[in-house]
Amino acid sequence: MNQATTIDYIVNPRARDGRPGKADTANFGADIAASVQNFHRSFEDYKPSPLVSLTDLAHSLGAAAISVKDESNRLGLDAFKVLGASHAMAKFLAHKLDTSLDQLSFDAVSLATLKTKLGECTFVTATDGNHGRAVAWAARQLGQRAVVYLPSGSAAARVTAIRSLGAEACVTDVNYDDSVRHAAAMAEQHDWILLQDTAWPGYEQIPLWIMQGYLTMYAEALEQLGADQPTHVFIQAGVGSLASALQAYLRECYGDDCPLVVVVEPTNAACFYHSVKAASGTPETVPGELKTIMAGLAAGRPSDLAWPIIRDYSDYFFSCSDSVAIRGMRILAHPVGNDRAVVSGEAGAVTTGLVVCLCEDTQYRDIANGIGISPKSKILLFSTEGATDPDSYQRLVTRAS
Repeated sequence: MNQATTIDYIVNPRARDGRPGKADTANFGADIAASVQNFHRSFEDYKPSPLVSLTDLAHSLGAAAISVKDESNRLGLDAFKVLGASHAMAKFLAHKLDTSLDQLSFDAVSLATLKTKLGECTFVTATDGNHGRAVAWAARQLGQRAVVYLPSGSAAARVTAIRSLGAEACVTDVNYDDSVRHAAAMAEQHDWILLQDTAWPGYEQIPLWIMQGYLTMYAEALEQLGADQPTHVFIQAGVGSLASALQAYLRECYGDDCPLVVVVEPTNAACFYHSVKAASGTPETVPGELKTIMAGLAAGRPSDLAWPIIRDYSDYFFSCSDSVAIRGMRILAHPVGNDRAVVSGEAGAVTTGLVVCLCEDTQYRDIANGIGISPKSKILLFSTEGATDPDSYQRLVTRAS
């Protein structure tokens, strides 16, 4: 695919300025992460996702280490999203039963009892694919019903994957942000439970539970790294729930010695990049179709819970063309030297693609130097999805002859 590569970035002056009154990160501390991990460990199929060391790629790019957290088979699905959806759904059900999360059990007898007490709840959400599949999986695991709305243009494979888990899936004729509004309206109309991974005034508790669910992935990664603290962490952002949970957790773990955090978005859906660039302190909305192959990142407005954390602590913001994601997909599928291959979809691979572009392409080398990438750098990346659209994945990773 011969698409021109565009990369833009800005430095966040707030990140390390020490000003008082910054966003609170206490909801993402090590004790919360431990509780969330214990919950996920209760699943029969739970195991930590692998942290892949791309040693040969790192050396070829002039860095000390590059590690990629591979989420392509988390709990038998193709993405990390199940961590957040399952945690939030279980927290909601525990609250309804006036019990704690650690008192819930997921064996067949306990689930039958749960359904007898609560009846069948309907959980509704909007998604670009991965979150909806996660909600469908969690609903099936917990004996509940799920309804999922997808934005116009959603890949047929993503719709089929959601339906295969027993959920109702409907493709709308509007973009992601408007699909979220539609899901919220359906929840209000039918007395369903909205399980959405973005927050707005009056809708914050469930998105917080979803964000906390992602802490399992981050806690695993730091455990796998051991004493080898990263110097740079690149994280992709859609509505920002993933990126803000990471940023908050790193602040809680490392304090002022926190690694440099780089937030990465698609050019046509770079709501955090534009919000920080506007320097008003409030989030900006990116209008239009939000057209990008990085479907999981095609969001036009930051989550209200994510925005203050990312605004106050993240160091750099990048917006990237789709070609950057494709480059990342290809380098992970066809790795350098003896590195292990990683199956990574468009949204999952964009951070790898960005690191490769910055370090390999002469026109971006000054940017790499500016953000401190050097032979001492230890870079942590998260491949947040596998081949969620298999036909597209095969087409994009196939090298031109």
